[in-house]
Amino acid sequence: MKEKSVIMDEAAIRRAMTRIAHEILEKNKGVNGCLIVGIKTRGVYLAQRLAEKIEQIEHVNVPVGELDITLYRDDLTHKAEDAVLQGAALPEDINGRTVILVDDVLYTGRTVRAALDALIDHGRPKMIQLAVLVDRGHRELPIRPDFVGKNVPTSHSEIVAVQMREVDGTDRVTIRQVTSREE
Repeated sequence: MKEKSVIMDEAAIRRAMTRIAHEILEKNKGVNGCLIVGIKTRGVYLAQRLAEKIEQIEHVNVPVGELDITLYRDDLTHKAEDAVLQGAALPEDINGRTVILVDDVLYTGRTVRAALDALIDHGRPKMIQLAVLVDRGHRELPIRPDFVGKNVPTSHSEIVAVQMREVDGTDRVTIRQVTSREE
């Protein structure tokens, strides 16, 4: 892989999360009836950060949940027979609620489609909104985010990697070129 270039550092990620929190508050006229759900793994940490930002701004605690979509994916060629579905850890019933689904990178849309299937298996939300840190384009499904930290036009031969201090020890988003030998 060609050398990585940093497209978002810690400060840029923090600013993007603050802006997304304000946009969520504006679009929903507050957060009454809202629930934030992160897609494992990094989407969970982004969801927690969004809830913290909203609490700082509005002094209101927004429930945060997490969703494991592993067995809902349609792009896995082989699902292990012993795969363990972590499922969802939803703090409240989603029926009739506005669910703000959070992920790190939006690419083809297949992860989000799997997350929608997983959510619907848990109930019928009033509305589902999508927040992503990075939208890199190249959709294969008609899925569009409601809230975006940064739009990053990419080629199919590039990889966008989000690193978060909770998992990786640092906050940054990098982009790198895949060489033909790695494809």
